[in-house]
Amino acid sequence: MMTMERLLISADNALRTISGAVHAARPNPAGDAPDAEPLDAEQRRLSGALMRVDHVGEVCAQALYQAQALTARSPELRAQMAQAAREETDHLAWTQQRLAELGDRVSWLNPLWYAGAFAIGALAGRFGDPISLGFVVETERQVEQHLAGHLDRLPAADTRSRAIVEAMQDDERRHAENAERAGALPLPLPVRWAMRAAAKVMTSTAHRL
Repeated sequence: MMTMERLLISADNALRTISGAVHAARPNPAGDAPDAEPLDAEQRRLSGALMRVDHVGEVCAQALYQAQALTARSPELRAQMAQAAREETDHLAWTQQRLAELGDRVSWLNPLWYAGAFAIGALAGRFGDPISLGFVVETERQVEQHLAGHLDRLPAADTRSRAIVEAMQDDERRHAENAERAGALPLPLPVRWAMRAAAKVMTSTAHRL
């Protein structure tokens, strides 16, 4: 595929991600079952805030994978990034649907999150495929830990949100394992620290905005 075509596809993905015009290819892991018991107002606010943060993470994942696919040196890696992005689209749609069910909203700063993540992904890709894959591994490991924390914080009665987060966690773990098998290089410790710091700023802000 020519570079211009890939750019157009990436631009289309950005517009769909930011506008919320996304659809999952896989069934929602929450299914049609209601929550274990009705959530009170405080529980709904907490679940909404946590799911908004998770939705922001998926907005960023779309941007990262699109940028890394554009900068990938090999067709095989480009295909791997594109496949991961499609699976992350499911996460985006699932969290968006759950936010609507909770009567909550997505982050007001989604265009900013997307633009920033795209720039970071493009930078990682410029260092070559092994570093780009290493960035995927570190990102997905951090996301997996972040989701584990949300499972600890979500109300026990919020079984729908919990089912979504658990399915996302499984996918993120698999994405990291796939990147490791594809030849990822470990990132230097200062880079990993910087990524964690940036993620903390993002999650703290998205919790409210």
